[in-house]
Order: sequence, then C-alpha cells, then structure tokens
Amino acid sequence: MKLSKLGEFGLIDRIYKKAKNKDVLVGIGDDAAIIKAGNKLLAITTDTLVEGDHFSFEYFTPKQVGKKAIEINVSDIGAMGGIPKYALVSLVLPKDLEVGIIEKIYKGMRESGDHHKLDIIGGNITHGTQLVIDIDMIGEVKKENLCLRSHAKPGDFIIVTGDLGASTAGLNIFRNKLINHNYVKQKHIEPKAKLNKVKPFLKYINAMIDVSDGLASEVKHICEQSKTGAVIYTDNIPIKDETRDAAKAVKKEALDYALYGGEDFELVFTVEEKNLNKVKGFLVGEITKKKGVYLYSKGKKTLLSKKGYDHFNV
Repeated sequence: MKLSKLGEFGLIDRIYKKAKNKDVLVGIGDDAAIIKAGNKLLAITTDTLVEGDHFSFEYFTPKQVGKKAIEINVSDIGAMGGIPKYALVSLVLPKDLEVGIIEKIYKGMRESGDHHKLDIIGGNITHGTQLVIDIDMIGEVKKENLCLRSHAKPGDFIIVTGDLGASTAGLNIFRNKLINHNYVKQKHIEPKAKLNKVKPFLKYINAMIDVSDGLASEVKHICEQSKTGAVIYTDNIPIKDETRDAAKAVKKEALDYALYGGEDFELVFTVEEKNLNKVKGFLVGEITKKKGVYLYSKGKKTLLSKKGYDHFNV
C-alpha cells in the first residue's frame, strides 16, 4: 500500500506502539509526549518544516521561516497546558545555500525563542537536496494544568481561541499571486502560538489541541482519544471578513478553509458548562456521548465526511 492511499494518520496508527517505560505518561497520540522526570512533568514535541511544502522563499523571508519553526512547536507545548523551555534544531542544508539565509533563519528562531523565554540548546546539521528544519522542543507542565485530547467529556462545550481559515486563505492568495489581502497573508507567513490566550484559565480546561490541520480534523482527534462524539456549530465558527473576501477571490469557501485547512494555530479546548464563564473564546460545538462528528447549520445536522490536511493526500 502506498502512503498516498494510507494517509498520514493511517501510517501513525500502523507504527503506534505504547511506551513500556512507566515514566512515559503520554506517548504517541497527542500534541506532545509527557514524561515524568523526578518531581516534574516534561512536555516533549517535534515538528518539521520542508522548503516547498511548509514554506516558500517566494513569499516567506528567512527570518519568518525561523519564527514559524519555533512558533508551531510552542503551539504544541501550549496545547498540553505546558510552558516551552528548550529547543534543539536540526537542519538539512543544500550545499549551494547562502550562509546569510541560515543566519537570518536563526535570527527569527531566536526572536521567537526570546519572546517565549526559551533557549536553543543544540541540534544537528547535515546536507541534502532541499532545506529542512526540524525542531525538538521541551517544556514543563504542572499536573493540574495538563490538558490531554483524551480528557473531553460528554456535555463539554468546544471553544476556539480565535478566528480560523486565515492561514489557508493566505496561502492560496500567495499561490495565485494576488495583491492586497494583507491580513490573511500575514496570518500565513507569521503564525503565532496562542498559549497566552489560555494560560489564565488552564485549570478549567478538559481537553485541548492546536489547529494545525483544520477544526474538523482537530475535533475528530479529540473525539477519537476521548471515545466521544461531537457536534460542530458551523454558523458559530469565527471567520474574519478578510478571510471570506480572500476565499471568494480564488473561488473557494472560507468555511472549508476553517474546517479542513490548517496552520491557524489557534487552540481548541473543551470545558464543562459550569466553567463556561471562567474561560474566553468562541463556542463552536459540543462533545456528545454518541460517536461521530457532525456539522450543524440552520437546523440541519450532517455527519462529517471530509478530512483535514494530510501530508500524503495533497
């Protein structure tokens, strides 16, 4: 079977094996692994950027590439309720790449690192045919703040921290070489981790995940891990007018960008009804006991059939 048919998440299911070490509290299947180290819980994650896939120098500056590499990993640590502390950077570099580009990438990484108060402490460099940036990040999380995908409960409401679909809209504007639409362009080339949006009320959150593959995909991941279902209120999904205008410019639907696009890096979390007034965000759905993820709009409920972004089905 080819990867294009199996898909990213099908491959993960095939290679998954539960960790044997008792200090591994959370392994494959969440935004980060959780390791018990003495009296601390460590959140550990990794993510990779590949030139031509995750970024293009046609519209990214090297500095923006460096910032994105850090921010997307901070987002994963934050989705666990953790605080980022350290990063290791591995690079695959073409031999004819200008040294100045690498220096500017590192400048971007250090600026984002300084913003989040994390240090780059090591890594690796090798050669290859295209530029690849791989980040391993380590953070710390308090036990009472730990947010797992598996912690959603029937009756929880689903909240998102901000507007969705803008990054995918920006990507399509760039690809179609259209002028203007600066809001969505900026959202694509300078994503920001949203950890600070939820830090004040982490203790009230049950499950959480970041939006890297679209709202529909992320809610589905929560439901799979928590053995629940969900209803997404599509009319409630926060989509900016700028995103709608950008989608219209390339004859696409902004709602599809929000549901099935990705790289918005907003956080999606679930919370009990009694704690709704203690959190901030946009209410976009509800966790149900009945399995399956449904889309609800104007009195009509339909079973989710499309999938979010998949690296091997694009």
